Amino acid sequence: MKPFAYTRPGDAAAAVAVVSADPSAAYLAGGTNLVDHLKLGLVEPGTLVDVTGLLPTGITPAPDGGLSIGAGARNTDVAVDPRVRRDYPALSAALLAGASGQLRNMATTGGNLLQRTRCSYFADLTAPCTKRDPGQGCSAQHGWARHHAILGAPEGGCIATHPSDMAVALAAFDARVHVLGPDGERTVAATELHRLPGDDPGRDTVLEHGELITSVELPALPVAAHSTYRKVRDRASYAFALVSVAAALDVADDGTVRDVRIALGGVAHRPWRAHRAEQALLGGPATDEAFRAAAAAETVDARAVDTAVGGNAFKIPLVAGTVTATLRGLAAHRTEAA
Repeated sequence: MKPFAYTRPGDAAAAVAVVSADPSAAYLAGGTNLVDHLKLGLVEPGTLVDVTGLLPTGITPAPDGGLSIGAGARNTDVAVDPRVRRDYPALSAALLAGASGQLRNMATTGGNLLQRTRCSYFADLTAPCTKRDPGQGCSAQHGWARHHAILGAPEGGCIATHPSDMAVALAAFDARVHVLGPDGERTVAATELHRLPGDDPGRDTVLEHGELITSVELPALPVAAHSTYRKVRDRASYAFALVSVAAALDVADDGTVRDVRIALGGVAHRPWRAHRAEQALLGGPATDEAFRAAAAAETVDARAVDTAVGGNAFKIPLVAGTVTATLRGLAAHRTEAA
């Protein structure tokens, strides 16, 4: 084990100063992802900077009527908060679909957003991985690709997917991520926080070294109260998504779609906001045919990997089926409520 220093500064600004000044330093919060990577030898920080207790943990009203969630808030606390369950039920459902109760009790809002891919080749130091070692090639392209990306990945490049369920819901709701860095505060849209792999697959987010997430703000969004999260996975618990959908739907009295928000998980290097599908649905009928056509529009550029040991072509029709079932359920619920 490589020795490392441990420090716990007095406040968030001091923590940012320490990490910004040391290229080998890393933040430690809940540790549910970082500690695993330390054990595997994926990361070897020279200094761990503990931000536990330095970040806000509350869930408070935002100025525009939405909610502000402190970056130190535990996933369990966010999932069971009455305001989250009432106004953003897809976020609550997404959090409860992730990991186990014990991990949710430790994992933080900021850390959840910054967790790294669960690609088995990334975690295996003996396997070539362009995300871990740029230029080494992507082992999943010719190996076990069942859980890998079909959208936004360069041909022949990294096809790892982002594992967070929470981030998918935040992308659907146009959340804003507040960040503190050496140059002060800035705000990043949740849909822009995570990167596609491009020519630098080792970078998961647009954050610079030393920047620290301090809170996440959910805007006042009436349609979000009529939302849900559906996760398709290989087993019922403690498994990452093959495909997931965070969706919100508002259907007018005449049966047409008045507002819709859709984000996908398990299909790309980042949570995937389905803008094409949303545009295809707005103003049209809330029917299975329309839902399936919208999903098809979203996946028109999908690229599957076909390997002898486990390809991911099945994900393309699975997206269509999952989007359709999710929106059908929301439409039926609205009809019953009316």
